[in-house]
Amino acid sequence: MQITENARRVLERRYLKRESGKVVETPEEMLERVAHNIAQVEEKWDPTLVDKMEQLFFQVMDNLEFLPNSPTLMNAGRDLQQLSACFVLPIEDSMESIFTTLKDAALIQKSGGGTGFSFSRLRPQEDLVRTTGGVASGPISFLKCYNAATEAVKQGGTRRGANMGILRVDHPDILHFIKCKEDNQEITNFNISVGITEAFMQAVAADEDYALINPRNKKEVGHLNARIVFDTIVEMAWKNGEPGIVFLDRINRDNPTPLVGEIESTNPCGEQPLLANESCNLGSINLSKFVYKTSTGWEIDWSRFAEVVKIAVRFLDNVIEANQYPIPIIDEMTKANRKIGLGVMGFADLLIRLSIAYDSPQGVELARKIISFIQDTGRKASMELAKERGTFPNYPGSIYEGKEMPMHNATITTIAPTGTISIIAGCSSGIEPLFALAFTRNVMDNDKLIEVNPLFEEILNEREVYSDSLMETIASQGSIRGIGDFPQDLQKVFVTAHDISPKWHIQMQAAFQEFTDNAVSKTVNFPSNATKEQIEEVYRLAYQLGCKGVTVYRSGSRDGEVLTVGKQEEAASSEDPSKLDGQNTPRKRPKTTQGQTVRVKTGCGTLYVTINEDDQGICEVFTTIGKAGGCASAFSEATARLISLSLRSGVDLAQVTRQLKSIRCPHPMWQEGKLILSCPDAIAQVFEGYIDGQNIQVDAERVAVSHEPSADLHTGVCPECSGRLKFESGCSTCMDCGFTRCG
Repeated sequence: MQITENARRVLERRYLKRESGKVVETPEEMLERVAHNIAQVEEKWDPTLVDKMEQLFFQVMDNLEFLPNSPTLMNAGRDLQQLSACFVLPIEDSMESIFTTLKDAALIQKSGGGTGFSFSRLRPQEDLVRTTGGVASGPISFLKCYNAATEAVKQGGTRRGANMGILRVDHPDILHFIKCKEDNQEITNFNISVGITEAFMQAVAADEDYALINPRNKKEVGHLNARIVFDTIVEMAWKNGEPGIVFLDRINRDNPTPLVGEIESTNPCGEQPLLANESCNLGSINLSKFVYKTSTGWEIDWSRFAEVVKIAVRFLDNVIEANQYPIPIIDEMTKANRKIGLGVMGFADLLIRLSIAYDSPQGVELARKIISFIQDTGRKASMELAKERGTFPNYPGSIYEGKEMPMHNATITTIAPTGTISIIAGCSSGIEPLFALAFTRNVMDNDKLIEVNPLFEEILNEREVYSDSLMETIASQGSIRGIGDFPQDLQKVFVTAHDISPKWHIQMQAAFQEFTDNAVSKTVNFPSNATKEQIEEVYRLAYQLGCKGVTVYRSGSRDGEVLTVGKQEEAASSEDPSKLDGQNTPRKRPKTTQGQTVRVKTGCGTLYVTINEDDQGICEVFTTIGKAGGCASAFSEATARLISLSLRSGVDLAQVTRQLKSIRCPHPMWQEGKLILSCPDAIAQVFEGYIDGQNIQVDAERVAVSHEPSADLHTGVCPECSGRLKFESGCSTCMDCGFTRCG
């Protein structure tokens, strides 16, 4: 298994078997474990094939030609044996259903799966509750409840909870839903999407009102102007990328088993529409492995490509049998439809090898050719399986019946994000363009290391244009486009996500969607100065070109920097200048001070706050949290330095306290009857105790709850290793350690 050092670190951190905290498995042994476990399923139909398929399964994984989704690599052949990446659970309009589903979701997330929900069946806020005579709290309240529960569940020790929440556009609470993630610190464990109907899109085009339907009794309860609702979706998506949109009617037109039920939700990244209580196992083919060099250039090895598709289809179908499902009804539904989701990674690498620009008609046409080949070959492989194993139980009444397509699987293809497994495979992620050609990574002792895309480095060396100074320039600006003396043909081919026009992003997504049974996970990247009109244009284009959903991300929009600066400026302008006593120069710190250190438990770890005094009162503050060199430690130190500077400049401690108090982070926690909202809020509470002459130190043994740092920061900083996060396919993934929220 030829892997990079970074891939090896990711495997050791998340995938390889451990005993007493120590890694006791090599990457090759992991693949042997997985191949052996999945091949044992052959016993059910033809025992003579077990050894042969084990060898083939191992070979395609060892060659990095195909990898299954993370839960299969992590859990196959181990005690947990939960192999699926995604699940959709039903929520009916009753307390019993709401909390039964919440319990099931906790079990799934504990086992390493992501969950999707439709909240559309819940009656709206303020609606009648006959059993109590009260009023309903509405779907958003239960969305927040589910979010809080996910926060308390750590997935299998390797993956944090990831969810999708969907609400139909004709639900009476839709405007509340669209804005429910306006604050970046709210509902951090959910992606949310609006379920769009054809009727709504037609009303948008005509600038007409449309009906709101109470799901409790299916009656109209009001009307909204479709254009206003659509503009609100666009505005929120411009602000922070949430909500996305999914075209529910379009998804259900392709529902392979319409007699079984209606599709109402998707998995967390939106690429896998599922019926209630269904799961899906995913896997991806590494396209970069199917090109070879000839005397005239690089070509695709279609023969080997077809072989690997057939092996991958069989592998994923075997996973359905080998899987140990967390809930019996999911076992039943999954085996009744036998959906698999075979996708790709390394598409950007393939284009580069073939000297085809991502943002070009040739690139889009190759996308169609690639995915149509996978769908056609995969369906033929499923039909061969049907001869051996029979059609899937819900085949009668499916969209295949009567078309002479005796399929063993209801779906074959899905384009999923491949954040971590593409790091293992050493290729570009999913169908996304390259995230960066070169970037700066912090290493030991604050040294900087320029990390260069291997394919980029290889080709530049071949062309004899590589240099360290050039890489520094590229790392600083993120792109080679516009570097005057750089070869124009390379500028055309080596494009990054932000080089590409949003229209090309959508055209590429639509090309893959055309021959994908399920859906396509892809992010349409916008620069920070993008307008709302540009977001709207992409939404309309996605609808026109046949996409089943769309996710947009405007650079920097989830960092909170605009909102924070605005608040800081507002706060500064409201200060009374007279309170500063005209002192612009801080008084000097004496050689000797006296004070106390207070320990406070926060959602980000234990915070130590030291308050020192001189003969004029409090003069300095020190704060410590996290490991030295980490982001939390750096922000803590910066906060303390600025506080100290303010105090020695004459700013009243009460004013400092008011500015820090009630700042929220994603992980508030209770202790000693007080709610600690964040580290700044903890400092403010220490100051309040100091002002009141109290000591608020809390005994560590009395703290019942602790949390990890949020996995949904979207700030470009990994919460585990402080590495660089990239946001694509609706998910954040660390480029260093492989941390991801969505797997």
